[in-house]
Amino acid sequence: MVSSAMLSAPSFNVSYRNYNAFHSQTADFLRPIWVKASSTSVEHSTASVADKVRVEFKSNNWQWKFKDKSVGIYYEEHARDSMDPAKNILMVPTISDVSTVEEWRSVAKDIVQRAGKINWRATIVDWPGLGYSDRPKMDYSADIMEKFLVDFINSPDSPWSLAEDNFVVFGGGHAATIAIRAAKKGLVKPRAIAAVAPTWAGPLPIVFGRDSSMETRYGLLRGTLQAPGVGWMMYNMLVSNMKAIESQYKSHVYASSANVTPDIIESRYALTKRKGARYAPAAFLTGLLDPVQSRDEFTELFASLDGKIPILVVSTSGSPKRSKAEMEALKQAKGVNKFVEVQGALLPQEEYPTLVAEELYRFLQENFSTTT
Repeated sequence: MVSSAMLSAPSFNVSYRNYNAFHSQTADFLRPIWVKASSTSVEHSTASVADKVRVEFKSNNWQWKFKDKSVGIYYEEHARDSMDPAKNILMVPTISDVSTVEEWRSVAKDIVQRAGKINWRATIVDWPGLGYSDRPKMDYSADIMEKFLVDFINSPDSPWSLAEDNFVVFGGGHAATIAIRAAKKGLVKPRAIAAVAPTWAGPLPIVFGRDSSMETRYGLLRGTLQAPGVGWMMYNMLVSNMKAIESQYKSHVYASSANVTPDIIESRYALTKRKGARYAPAAFLTGLLDPVQSRDEFTELFASLDGKIPILVVSTSGSPKRSKAEMEALKQAKGVNKFVEVQGALLPQEEYPTLVAEELYRFLQENFSTTT
């Protein structure tokens, strides 16, 4: 991605040709119950839901106050047309260079419209610097992302504040791990967490490691991506072009290349053209958004919540090798109440939403009654 001259040997040799090799780890890493679900099509649903209710959708922006900045945060609410009190699900997108609330929309609608005894309401929120939220230039880090999530849940002026402690978190990729880290610290108190294809390492660190020489190179690449002029040139070469986006979706984001449609690529490409689009991805690619530094830390996060709240891990059968190894590390991990496997790769909630929604809804049914 950056030229080999810029990153002296042993360099990443970051050209477009080998972009896919390291970017195939973009959302890295993913049971005591082990379940395997399957489907032959994106459109096929394992759910048997005869009665469904009308779902209302609305979107809005919340102003997140962080230091001297006011950051516009995009969020969506999916709720039944019902007068019954609602129980809340917070859905948080996978952190990536094309992270977006869109990945959770079908799952949100599926769960909310089920005519069960509990009236579920789903809120999907974009991270600062990603999706449809504002993208100011700032030093993005895992700590800042955790701070944002905690503030969105706890701030009195947040649209989420009415949920208080009666809520569930569904997170994809790094989002799940950040939510669990915040829960371990007692900063948020969800009633349950579902981690869908949970990850913890950014693309470069998982491929090239974290020794001091590589960290120096990551810093150089990050600085170059954030610089005026040359930063946009490099960002356009690595991320903000349709061929690169299509390549990553077909190689590791989706399990089936047939499911990668022109509409999806165009939608993600548009996100990469938003003002300030390169800042948060530069941090993600180089490991600054990684919530932990090792597999042991990763599994320990889950273990820290053992006996405190139910945790579901949704793994995928088609995830990249390194990602799959981390998911498998959670199969018997302490603190993981249930581990299931579905079709998909690193974004199963978007590629196979009916399968994921079925597993998540079953998890809700298993852990919540009408009186909970």
